[in-house]
Formats: sequence, C-alpha cells, structure tokens
Amino acid sequence: MAEFRPWFKVRFIAGLFVTIPIVITGYVLWFFFIHIDEIFSPFYERLFGRPIYGLGFLTALVLILLIGTIATNVVGRRVLQWVERILLALPFFKRIYPAVKQLVDSFSPQKRSAFKEFVLVEHPRKGEYAFAFLTGSVTVAGEPTQELVAAFVPTNHLYLGDIVLVPRDEVIPTGLSIEDGIRIILSAGTATPRRLPE
Repeated sequence: MAEFRPWFKVRFIAGLFVTIPIVITGYVLWFFFIHIDEIFSPFYERLFGRPIYGLGFLTALVLILLIGTIATNVVGRRVLQWVERILLALPFFKRIYPAVKQLVDSFSPQKRSAFKEFVLVEHPRKGEYAFAFLTGSVTVAGEPTQELVAAFVPTNHLYLGDIVLVPRDEVIPTGLSIEDGIRIILSAGTATPRRLPE
C-alpha cells in the first residue's frame, strides 16, 4: 500500500496536467459555440419552423469572413473607416475602442511588425529582469542627447503591461522570435528555453 500511494499520486497529477488544458479549451469552444449560436438561432427557428443547432455559429463565421474580405479591399476599408468615425463619436465608445483596437492590431498578422524584437530589460528595479517587446525608439533632447528604446513589458499575459524607456545598450537581446516571445508570455514563462540563443 505504501508503494501504491506515490505511484497513484504521480500518475494522477500527470493526468490532471494533461486533462485540465483539454477540458478548459473544450469548455471555451463550447461556450463560444453555444452563445454565438443563440444570437442567430431565433431567426432561423422562425424561418425554418424548428431550431437548427450550429447554423447560427456557422453564420457568425461567415460574417467574420465577410468583414475580413471587406476590410482587405480599398472600398471596404473606406466604408469601415466611415463606420469607425461614427462609432468614435459616441462618448463611452471613443474612450475604450481606440485602446482595444491598437492592442488587437499589435498582434494581428498584418501588423505584427509593431513588435520589433523580443528582449530582456531591467524592470521593475535594478538587478531584476523582465521579458519585453521593443516597440520603437525615442530621442530625448538635452546635453547630451539620449537615445532610448520603448519596451512593452506584459504584466497580464499580453493584454496589459508597462511601457518602459531604456537606453539601447542596456537591452539584452534574447535571440528569440516574436512568436517565441508570445508563446513564453502566454505560458507564464514555462516555455522559456533553458539557454537563450546568443
């Protein structure tokens, strides 16, 4: 019995670590499927006289694809910009939308270049390091003129973070791609390689 307990414990914990991500992913997909489907289901129920599960979800996918197609041509972009200007005239919308849009755009395939490099910077204090994405550079006028780089340090997965300005020569390159950096942040650091490339 004494030998069975550690055997059971090790395998049960291993099973949990395999099962939990699968269950959570399945639940998120199910939640998305059910709630998106519920939005369109009443329309199809009136149209066909009975509920057709999954049709509302497929409709949402088609709408997203359609909007993406519109957004990738010249006329469609102008229409979306016009709609965006109207929405930005709404008091609360104009406070939230620009920040959310800029954040989402940073991770979109078309604008992934907003992140220049995945690096290490000293943050939040001397001697402590944090992963960061370089996003730009700035020149501070004075005697002498100082060249700084802007680094985004995620503090809540990829959605929230600190913007720090540090001298370029104090930035430590990781040698990792932006995709590798995103994977490390989303995994709470568990995907960090044992040795960073030079």
